[in-house]
Amino acid sequence: MSQNSVIRNAECSCGQVNIVCRGEPIRTAVCHCFECQKRTGSVFGVQARFHKDQVSYFGDMIEYSRIADSGNEVRYSFCPKCGTTMLLNLAALPDYLVVPVGVFNQQDLPQPSFSVYEQRQHGWVKFDCQIEHYS
Repeated sequence: MSQNSVIRNAECSCGQVNIVCRGEPIRTAVCHCFECQKRTGSVFGVQARFHKDQVSYFGDMIEYSRIADSGNEVRYSFCPKCGTTMLLNLAALPDYLVVPVGVFNQQDLPQPSFSVYEQRQHGWVKFDCQIEHYS
């Protein structure tokens, strides 16, 4: 099976928003920043970055925009009915879309290749896989 033949589906909690991703993600990552903790309601976020040509989405979404620590804009697209975050758009990387790993129906994405904002990582969080660490 070629990389381009891999198709993964994602959907929000209520099923109103659907995403189809073709091929492998550019990368997957763990983020411990306070905003990902707030966005997920958990202690970190895990997301997969795809080239925008790999991603199709269906259903109405609303957006929330904020300025990241880097000074760049981050836009969150989420379901207006159930509130599930479905996409992140990074102004610094306009050719890519970021999809939270938890919305995928399949559990076959590559393990995260790196971890960021570890200075905000909860002390009890540990990973037993090879992962690059960035503060």
